[in-house]
Amino acid sequence: MLGCWEAGRLGRRVGVGALALLSLIVAGVGFAAASVRVKDVARVDGVRKNQLIGYGIVVGLNGTGDSTTSMQVTPQTMASLLERLGVSVPRAGLKAKNVAAVIVTAELPAFSRAGQRVDVTISSLGDAKSLQGGTLLLTPLRAPNGDVYAAAQGPLSVGGFAAGAAGASVQKNHPTAGRVPEGALLERDAPLPVLNRDHLDLVLERADFTTSARMAAAINEALGDGVAQALDAGRVRVGLSPKETENPVEFLASLEAVTLEPDHAARVVVDEKNGTVVLGRNVKVRPVAISHGSLTVQITPRLEVSQPPPLSAKGTTVARDQAAVTVSEPPGHVVLFDQGDSLESLVKALNALGVSSRDLVMIFQSLKAAGALEAEIEIL
Repeated sequence: MLGCWEAGRLGRRVGVGALALLSLIVAGVGFAAASVRVKDVARVDGVRKNQLIGYGIVVGLNGTGDSTTSMQVTPQTMASLLERLGVSVPRAGLKAKNVAAVIVTAELPAFSRAGQRVDVTISSLGDAKSLQGGTLLLTPLRAPNGDVYAAAQGPLSVGGFAAGAAGASVQKNHPTAGRVPEGALLERDAPLPVLNRDHLDLVLERADFTTSARMAAAINEALGDGVAQALDAGRVRVGLSPKETENPVEFLASLEAVTLEPDHAARVVVDEKNGTVVLGRNVKVRPVAISHGSLTVQITPRLEVSQPPPLSAKGTTVARDQAAVTVSEPPGHVVLFDQGDSLESLVKALNALGVSSRDLVMIFQSLKAAGALEAEIEIL
């Protein structure tokens, strides 16, 4: 089966199952705009998560830890740890395969307090084959400024395994990374955001001038004229009265509950690795003609045997490879689009052509190159 573009024709005909899935995606998107809360599309400036990182050791592995030739940091860490515990061991004598050096990462939520617990992610640093069954030893987690905010420790949960013997091996998922649920204990409070005396800023998760203006208008309608002002595509400033400054929690709760209708740019998201295509509801097409055909080349191998004549004194039997080649090309189909046809019309037409999700990638890229697709193509 061969596929190519020739004079506006896309090769390789496939089933319509992928387009049926695309139709379901389009139906899920819907064409009626829905209102969302302010807290779903924006956050208060300064209120955010903070990333933590640390270096640690996982012990208790069943011979699947770091090898002695991969990294010298593992035996050095083991020797330093044992020395702090009062055991003096020469580094050259440490060859345990039940230990692995790892990197530990976590996210420090906003407004978190000392004593709370957060999940941590553990990733192998050396050549360990698996972290299954291991236990993370006490590991300090630091912020980018070097301050220690948490300490992590506990048994790992690994969603995979790896095993092998006599040259055969089997592996499921990724056994060299895992998690410790609630494995980090916060040792200090997270940094608190500082609110200005007379205002606070709402930062949009996706900057858009229309959404910013609509948010300011919705806040003014709910809380009073002149309360909010859109500064740019990604920031809305909300004024605070002295009473609201003294009790910001109640005011922020009412502010987050304000609803608005966000605006979205026309976008086509394409994942070429697995052929997934997702289209936004604002995608439009200009007048264009799409032709889709298929070219099938079938090659059938055949083995022929050539023998010398009977009672012949000379000649040998020879096997020759032969092949029969057949080419078939059904008639192509042409679909015309009028000015401003919507996503629904586009999907119906592509369903009629019977293209796959991978063919959709080529179709949308060609439509964009021809200037007929009024949407931004985002390739993952």
